[in-house]
Amino acid sequence: MEGQEPVGEPEPSGGQQPVAEQDAFTRWVYGRPFFGGLWLTLGGAWILLTMKASVKVVLHIGMQGLAGYLLPTLMVLLGLLILFSPDQRLFYSITGVLISMGTWVTSNLGGFMVGLLLGVAGSVLTFGWLPDQDRRMSRRERREQGREAERPGTESHPGQPGPATDTAHAGMVAGTPQATQ
Repeated sequence: MEGQEPVGEPEPSGGQQPVAEQDAFTRWVYGRPFFGGLWLTLGGAWILLTMKASVKVVLHIGMQGLAGYLLPTLMVLLGLLILFSPDQRLFYSITGVLISMGTWVTSNLGGFMVGLLLGVAGSVLTFGWLPDQDRRMSRRERREQGREAERPGTESHPGQPGPATDTAHAGMVAGTPQATQ
């Protein structure tokens, strides 16, 4: 039996594996705005850590009461909610941006700007994340597809540029119909 490949295992390929063949954690990460939630959580945690800084290091004391600890705690909470409940990501991301900006006044200039920037960037990433979008093709993949379509006798996929659709596009210049020779 030596020298034979096991039956059921996928063959190694140079490209990226489809999501169905990847492990459960990878599917979980790609199924939500993972990095947005992670950055928002890290931003809130950073601000909470800088609240423990020495008074000599603190540039702006702000309201050292409840708001100084409440806003970064809410940032951490919103980041975790984005990770574990991505259905409401738009509300969480808008609230996260507003709270992150509020830490400028209440929490040592937003954790010396690091926590504020992490929180804003994470919220923006979350707001822009689209769950049902197809994977984007790289330039190399588009170029290779174009080369295959230029070869005579090859068929192209519907909707892809190729010999079948090039003649339809040849009559259009700048969006206006042109006569073909």
